Amino acid sequence: MVIINSFEEYKAYLGKQIGKSMWHKIDQEQINRFAEATLDFQWIHVDADKALNSPFGSTIAHGYLTLSLIPYLWKQIADIRDVKMEVNYGIEKFRFNLPVRVNDEVQLRAKLISISDLRGITKVVIQADLDIMGQTKMAYTGNVVFLYHFN
Repeated sequence: MVIINSFEEYKAYLGKQIGKSMWHKIDQEQINRFAEATLDFQWIHVDADKALNSPFGSTIAHGYLTLSLIPYLWKQIADIRDVKMEVNYGIEKFRFNLPVRVNDEVQLRAKLISISDLRGITKVVIQADLDIMGQTKMAYTGNVVFLYHFN
């Protein structure tokens, strides 16, 4: 895990991969809980029997479930310290390339694309790539934008 204490320390990673998260298994229980939370009960996510006959051969995680894992997985990559507040500011240019099947394990890779000082607020753009264990193609790629209010 990378520890970052200031704008200057963050800036040292510009254009570089910051790191990778641990692998996280997405099981049917997590998919079902996400369906309940978002009211998205499409059968490809929650009906294991019907999904056996789908092109995927099993249920798949909601795309937005995999996106919602970014804060959890990001915290395994970087510990941003000495901040008053951290805000998820946006997502940009995301593309879903490959579905995440039930019981797949995923890992987030993060690269610092840009960093700027907005009158004391640090704005960073992180390229977020979600790998699926055993696959050459990633589940998604895109940019997440965070704002940090360092002390």
